[in-house]
Amino acid sequence: MLRYILRRLAFFPPILMGVSLLVFVIMHLTPGDPAEILLGAEASPLQLEQLRHNLGLDRPVYVQYAIFLKNALQGDLGRSIRTNNPVLEEIASRFPATLTLAACGLALAVLLGFPLGLVAALRQNTAADALASFLALLGFSIPNFWFALMLMLLLSIAVPVLPSSGYGTWQHLVLPALTLGIQIMAVIARMTRSSMLEVIRQDYVRTAHAKGIPAVFVLAHHSVRNALIPVVTIAGLYFGLLLGGVVVTETVFSYPGVGRMLIDAIRAHDYPLIQGGVLMFGVCICAVNLAVDIVYAFLDPRIRAQYRARRDAAA
Repeated sequence: MLRYILRRLAFFPPILMGVSLLVFVIMHLTPGDPAEILLGAEASPLQLEQLRHNLGLDRPVYVQYAIFLKNALQGDLGRSIRTNNPVLEEIASRFPATLTLAACGLALAVLLGFPLGLVAALRQNTAADALASFLALLGFSIPNFWFALMLMLLLSIAVPVLPSSGYGTWQHLVLPALTLGIQIMAVIARMTRSSMLEVIRQDYVRTAHAKGIPAVFVLAHHSVRNALIPVVTIAGLYFGLLLGGVVVTETVFSYPGVGRMLIDAIRAHDYPLIQGGVLMFGVCICAVNLAVDIVYAFLDPRIRAQYRARRDAAA
C-alpha cells in the first residue's frame, strides 16, 4: 500500500505544474491591467510603468512564469498585488473557513442523501421510492443561488433565527451548509439508489439470504459496503470541488472563504493570488482523490487482493 501511495504522489508535481501553467497563460491573456486597477484611471503613464516594473509585469510572460515556478518550488507563492501580503498567508487565513463549510455541507449531504437512496432502493417501485426520487430530483434542479436567497428570506428575514452573512459561530454555517448540501444530497441519493439496486441483485447477496443469514447482517456486511464504493467516489469528487472554493455560496452569504477571495482577486487581476488559490485547489483535488483510492482498498477486499497480486508479480 505504501508503494501505491508513493506512486500516486509522484503524479502530483506534473499535474500541479500543468494547472499552474494553464492558469498563468489564461490570466495573462485576459484583458485588463493590474496597474491601472490599483492606481485608477487618473494615473500617469510614468506611474503605471513604474508600478508594472515593481510588480514584474513588464517582463516577458515566460520569464514571469519561470520566476513564479522557481519561487513556488521554494514554498513562496509571491505577494498579493492588492494587499502586498504573502499569498500563502492570504490563503491560510481563508482556507479554514472554506474547509469548515465544505465539511459541514458534505456531512449534511451524506447524512440526508445516503439514507434517502437506501430507502428508495429497498422499497423500489413503492410510494417511498417515488417520494425519495422526487426529493432527489427537486434538490438537484434547484439553483444554488436561488435556494440561498430563499433560505435567507425565510430564516433571516421572515423568521430571524439565523444570521444571513458572516463567519464565526455555528449559526453562520447553517444556511451556507444547507445551500451546499441540498444539491450534493440529491446526487448522493440517486447514486446510492442505483448502486444498491445493482448490489442487491448480485448472486452473493441472494446466496447469503438463501443460507438463512439475517437480513440486517446481509444488508450491513454485503450490500451497503459494496454499494458505498461509487458513493465514496461522488462524495470525494464533490468534497474536492468544495475545498477549491464554493464561489456562489460564499458570495451570496458574504462568507470569508477561498471562493470569495478568488472572485476579488480576479476582479483586481491579482495574478499571484489567483495562481496561488488555483494551485491550492489542485492540491486539494489530488489529495482527495488519493484519499478516495485508499478508502476503496478498505471497502473492497478485491482491490487489496489485486494490489497484493501485482506486488508479488513485480517481486
